[in-house]
Amino acid sequence: MAFTPLDPVDLTARLIRCPSVTPAEAGALVLLEAVLGEAGFACHRVDRGGVPNLFARWGNRGANRSFGFNGHTDVVPVGDAAAWTHDPFGGEIIDGVLWGRGATDMKSGVAAFVAAAVDFVRQTPPDGALIVTITGDEEGVGRDGTRALLDDMAAQGERMSVCLVGEPTCPESLGDMMKIGRRGSMTGYFTATGVQGHSAYPHRAKNPLHALVDLMARLTAEPLDQGTAHFDASSLQITTIDCGNPANNVIPARASATVNIRFNDAHSSASLTDWLTAEAAQVESATGVKIALRVEISGESFLTPPGDFVALVAGAVQAETGLKPALSTSGGTSDARFVKDHCPVLEFGLVGKTMHQVDERIETAQITALKSIYSRILADYFA
Repeated sequence: MAFTPLDPVDLTARLIRCPSVTPAEAGALVLLEAVLGEAGFACHRVDRGGVPNLFARWGNRGANRSFGFNGHTDVVPVGDAAAWTHDPFGGEIIDGVLWGRGATDMKSGVAAFVAAAVDFVRQTPPDGALIVTITGDEEGVGRDGTRALLDDMAAQGERMSVCLVGEPTCPESLGDMMKIGRRGSMTGYFTATGVQGHSAYPHRAKNPLHALVDLMARLTAEPLDQGTAHFDASSLQITTIDCGNPANNVIPARASATVNIRFNDAHSSASLTDWLTAEAAQVESATGVKIALRVEISGESFLTPPGDFVALVAGAVQAETGLKPALSTSGGTSDARFVKDHCPVLEFGLVGKTMHQVDERIETAQITALKSIYSRILADYFA
């Protein structure tokens, strides 16, 4: 029987027609399990905490080498549906452009690596294993998505030697950037408690807003660092200061402030938490206003240093696109922050200009080209 390649554009369109807004599965993982299972992948669901996840492996568990792909089928809400010029879950293709929520982030990337994986094992069964992990909770809190998949893999004795995450990574042209790491992300929530009073008699009160303004000034007075070899400078941003006080002549008793920090490998969440705590203690001592701190950590910074895996992926990208990808650690967080504790991880995918926007869309030629890049990566890895 003649070999028929799996069309990643058609698969992307079918995935877009599954309205899988986080954490709804909406048929997306059912579709992928059917496609991968038909190609001989051993599949099972790893749902946890109401979050749908899919694990698929071709080849033997414990193979001498195992290449992994990771991605997600959940999408952000459409926002104002009336503002879309095409059905956000229609998967329409018009003049070479595929429209819909997830067209860029990242049902196209999932379709491209699934199509590349299916064709590869059908044409040239590799000496090793090929693992695909897909979550329905990357756009959400992330507690029961890729983390659940990795926990299940550990329990089952499954292992990826390396992993490629198919997130959009290119700013302008397919091939111009890949991610070799990501900054860490954490949020600090400060609550200041003073003494309420009349604004005409400030000596009888302790103003928590003054304490917080002083603290925010201290936190932003100097840069956290000047950047490192592979990372830009870390950034602390004040995102809110609030007390909910409707009266202009009342000093409030409580106030709050929030800061978000994106940090490089010169820091850890622990070292930054210690710093925030120490700065708050200094202001508390000076003002008499009690300042409590709560910290939420989204992920630590990480880096896959340039080496064989980086060279392999970069070489395949350049061979297919003619562009030498910049090795970047920019942008927000991704599920690579979880995979990095399991194996070396990189990210490469489409141009991300329209992700999360109204009228999210991608040129179909990019999806086809991305499949070709992933196919070359597999061929080179298992050569």
